[in-house]
Amino acid sequence: MSGRAYLSLGSNVEPEKHLRAAIDALRARFGDVMLSPAYRTPAVGFDGPDFVNAAAIIDSDLEPQPLNDWLHALEDAHGRDRSGPRFSDRTLDIDIVLFDDRVLDGDGHLRIPRPELKHAFVLRPLADIAPDVVVPGSGRTLAQLWAVHPDRDTDLATCALGDA
Repeated sequence: MSGRAYLSLGSNVEPEKHLRAAIDALRARFGDVMLSPAYRTPAVGFDGPDFVNAAAIIDSDLEPQPLNDWLHALEDAHGRDRSGPRFSDRTLDIDIVLFDDRVLDGDGHLRIPRPELKHAFVLRPLADIAPDVVVPGSGRTLAQLWAVHPDRDTDLATCALGDA
């Protein structure tokens, strides 16, 4: 076993369909998946339909870079278009936010902890399912980070993903 990966999942193009399929693929490849509630949040960085975001925890037999490559292939299989602007509509977006207590910076585009952890749509779902996990470099748990987040009092709407 290589390690425990904490993932952020999002979609704003047929989000329920793509997120359910991604969760099924994660279960088929890695076994048990701990899944957060899904939240509907506004697009960040561009005008577009709301996103549905969730978090997942998997035990991975892959190191971070091969896992990231596997996740990119899963995104591509769901029609992810990387040719447009960085902030744009997404059929599927899955990022490794944390991987055990590792810190990776500058290894290609893979950065762990993921800088997007500062956004409520990444932090809130992770804090729901892993409140006591300490974010490397911060010395604080996900719950502590969420407790002081500027959006902590914002009511984020939950969204059902069916049997996911």
